[in-house]
Amino acid sequence: MWTFGQVYAALGDRLGDAPALIHGEEVLSWRDFDRMTNALARAFLTAGAGPDSKVAHLMRNSPAYLLTTAAAVKARMVHVNVNYRYAPAELHYILDNSDAHVVVFDAEFAPAMEEIRHRLPLVRQWVQVGGTPPAWAASFEALASGPADPVVADHQPGDLFFIYTGGTTGMPKGVMWEQATLFTLLGGGAPALFTPPPPSLEAHIEAVLSNPERRRALVLPPLMHGTGLLMGVYALALGGTVITQARRSFDPVDALRLVATWRPDFVVIVGDAFARPLLRVLEAEGGGLPGVRVMISSGTMWSPEVKAGLLARAPQMICIDSYGSSEGLGYGVAISSADRPNTPTRFQHDENTIVVDEELRPIAPGSGRIGRIARSGLLPLGYWKDPEKSAKTFVTIDGRRYTIPGDFATLEADGSIVLLGRGSQCINTGGEKVFPEEVEEALKTHPAVEDALVFGVPDERWGQAVTAVVETCAPVTEVELIAHVKAHHAHYKAPKRVVVVGRVPRAPNGKPDYEAARALAAAAGVASAA
Repeated sequence: MWTFGQVYAALGDRLGDAPALIHGEEVLSWRDFDRMTNALARAFLTAGAGPDSKVAHLMRNSPAYLLTTAAAVKARMVHVNVNYRYAPAELHYILDNSDAHVVVFDAEFAPAMEEIRHRLPLVRQWVQVGGTPPAWAASFEALASGPADPVVADHQPGDLFFIYTGGTTGMPKGVMWEQATLFTLLGGGAPALFTPPPPSLEAHIEAVLSNPERRRALVLPPLMHGTGLLMGVYALALGGTVITQARRSFDPVDALRLVATWRPDFVVIVGDAFARPLLRVLEAEGGGLPGVRVMISSGTMWSPEVKAGLLARAPQMICIDSYGSSEGLGYGVAISSADRPNTPTRFQHDENTIVVDEELRPIAPGSGRIGRIARSGLLPLGYWKDPEKSAKTFVTIDGRRYTIPGDFATLEADGSIVLLGRGSQCINTGGEKVFPEEVEEALKTHPAVEDALVFGVPDERWGQAVTAVVETCAPVTEVELIAHVKAHHAHYKAPKRVVVVGRVPRAPNGKPDYEAARALAAAAGVASAA
């Protein structure tokens, strides 16, 4: 299979004035995309970077992010995502750990770069996006306007692509993906979902050029995280268009305006943190999602009732829960449509996904036993410069290599997966195990609850007491919410305490911030439960 660098180079400027990137009202054509990425690639090479050099991306969503990514892979360099919420010490860790040679950063992060740059001797080039760069940095806009002859590169299937993941404990880890593996897992150039990929790069390019309805993906999560990033780079590999919000954070009203203006066929989200606000605006203002054929979510649970509400507004659409992680893609998929709007979230999968017990033995479907999900087949190489953590996550079972990211699940009798959540967040209360996600989903089915996070707090009687912070849209009592959970689950799974907060804490990509949730509960006086 081919690399993203090969595909972008082969497409070149052959798509002409077709839009490649749309950011708010700003439109960048494929001709300009090709010219600017060639110029950036040449600038990186001129500065001393080369094949396998790491290019760090410290940017919010903007054309600059994907222009930098495409420039890097064209020159056989390695993408490195950097979380823009990190403090200078954390930023230094990733730039140092990744061996970054080029750092491209938004102007707002210049002070942080000034603070740490003297401790990063491997960096050959600092590039600032927007504003007037300091003397030690180049202007992104100037570099993108430079000489733009295509770079000559001997692309190989094993060209690397890093995705740094914060995980649940410890410092961020760089997952090492081979580009050809990623491209294959994302669809291999297939013109539509669930269709076979073309047999050759030439056939793929011909199919792209002859396709009048190339993908238009509205990517709402941050590009710095895997879900938005991979959907973005793959949409471009299909000769399509990536649409992003010209906002610092997700705005559902603006997102629906972009849907009406640019008519994307794909909308990329991360669970309820994006889907529920979209649904609330649709319910308040009317209308639907014209032109959207697929809304796809990955990275966190997506409530069936929210999917059903969106499908009622957009019956032409399907909702896809894609179960994956930075350490593996394609664990399973759950699909909801207008004719089956309330389908429970059960992940269908192929033979490469199994559920294993503590001794790494496969669990039989229908047994009711809880185990960890494992995935074989096309996998990352491991974590960059961390063989110890690689050995814990990537294991061999019966002679096959698997990734086990830490998610717990059960297997239904039909073989489908019921996802329970990460073991690192599992609550041990009175000797019973409670997975936060299943309690969170029960709370969010209450009509007064917008969002919820569940965690354990130390408790003399129970060991840990199940505790929740919730964001509400209507008055509701703690007693009502506890009773609501008990109506759906065993009573020991119900929260002992529920704290109403103004906003449930989540990262920009929609993933839960349990540490901040615990702090909110502590501030409300919930240090322990009676």
